Amino acid sequence: MKSWSCRPVPQLPGTSSAPRVHDTSTGQLEVLQARGGRAALYVCGITPYDATHMGHAATYVTFDLLNRAWRDAGFAVDYVQNVTDVDDPLLERANATGVDWRELAASQTELFRTDMTALNVLPPDHYVGATEAVEWIVPAVERLVERGLAYRVPAGTDQDGNPAPAGDVYFDVAAAGELRAEDPDAWVVGSTCRLDTDRERMTPLFAGHGGDPDRTGKHDPLDPLLWRVERAGEPSWDGASLGAGRPGWHIECSVIALQHLPRPFTVQGGGSDLAFPHHDMGAGHAYALSGEPMAEHFVHTAMVGLNGEKMSKSKGNLVLVSTLRRDGVDPAAIRLAILSNHYRTDWFWTDELLEQSRRRLATWREAAARPETAGADAMLQAVRAALGEDLNAPAALIAVDAWAARNLGGAAARGAAASDEDVALARHTVTALLGIEL
Repeated sequence: MKSWSCRPVPQLPGTSSAPRVHDTSTGQLEVLQARGGRAALYVCGITPYDATHMGHAATYVTFDLLNRAWRDAGFAVDYVQNVTDVDDPLLERANATGVDWRELAASQTELFRTDMTALNVLPPDHYVGATEAVEWIVPAVERLVERGLAYRVPAGTDQDGNPAPAGDVYFDVAAAGELRAEDPDAWVVGSTCRLDTDRERMTPLFAGHGGDPDRTGKHDPLDPLLWRVERAGEPSWDGASLGAGRPGWHIECSVIALQHLPRPFTVQGGGSDLAFPHHDMGAGHAYALSGEPMAEHFVHTAMVGLNGEKMSKSKGNLVLVSTLRRDGVDPAAIRLAILSNHYRTDWFWTDELLEQSRRRLATWREAAARPETAGADAMLQAVRAALGEDLNAPAALIAVDAWAARNLGGAAARGAAASDEDVALARHTVTALLGIEL
């Protein structure tokens, strides 16, 4: 699957240090150091049954900041993102709208790519659809079955009480957890998000995020689906010994990551709603397949609402990037509005926030349009320091505000340090580190 294009990233003088970022698995700030000068990032992609909303955009802009911070530290970055281009929500939307599921997936994926290009998000090196990964997923699931870490369930009823055929394959979380007897770093359910001693919290989270604890025939309510055998009217692929069917959600990301990234890779990223079960189960699959932790760090973004309410498809209150763009909003102002909020703090999209970001962008561009300015080096160091301490974008924006105010207030014109080179450095700083074109 093709990725998207992006403007070149300017080279800045000097380098920064590896950033410290909050790790969900430890609950602390951790230095995200690259091994051998290469950082590896996996960010879970969209299920393409609707347009890119502000929650999506905030997540991908956040990990774009991390990507840029790593590159500024002199690291090469291997970035992988998936597209869940076959899954229940996609099939349900396709059936409801009378559109072929493949056409729906293709159109929404293309819209997402267009939105990411507009928001100046650096593209992943590998952009992989679940349907492209089936050939890797099937033998992986077969290996788990052979090792006793996965099993087939008999005919029974599904989560909603409907008849379910025999043959669906599930991951055995208890059997996988027993690997810790040989390796203290082995995965146990909930360990990547510090929930491994809190089953009462895990069960409702599992049920509310794609899990099926009430499926009959499972060894444990938390066992996640690896392979769904063919149902009438659903797409399916050759599953070899598994039988025709399609992959579960978590195994898709595990296998794609194992295919393209080192073990362990540096960061598994995504929204906080993915921490459990998606990222945790994915880590369990990867450890069971490779005998090594999937990722060194797990980083998650907070939720985005609208005018004080949770943003959701069911409420019909999604703010779509494509709609804002269609209405003439500068994508740089959208990105700036996102960066106005710290990635780990829940926030709300409002008209006031957008208007403030438009004014801020106009001020920055007015300052950058001056033939000479001063203070860009100090701004560069302040932006680097802010991003290096838990990707503190709001603090980085304040540093740019100070540079713009100084120069629009005439201070630069009175100082011997004012120069056109300062203007260029300021522009390059804001572009390279914040992804905003001045």
